Amino acid sequence: MSVGGAAISPRLTRDLIEFFRGGPLDALRERHRLDTLTSREHEVLAAMARGWTNTEIARHMRLAPTTVKTHVSRILTKTGARDRLQAVVLALNAPGCE
Repeated sequence: MSVGGAAISPRLTRDLIEFFRGGPLDALRERHRLDTLTSREHEVLAAMARGWTNTEIARHMRLAPTTVKTHVSRILTKTGARDRLQAVVLALNAPGCE
């Protein structure tokens, strides 16, 4: 190795980063994002995980459809999910999810 050269190859560095990317720190971050949700938002997220539409969620939870839309929007914002599917996947993969 020359003076000032890399201790490990760039390819190995990338492989190591990818290997550790899904580790405990990411799981804690995901858990934290879900912990920011209110209990009602958790209920809506669970209904989303069942595949229910906003109308079905509204009917089941006795809410106005616009209220459900607001909850879904807040869930996406708080979790950083780009869509309903990503929010559901995040919830299902979170530590402690049954």
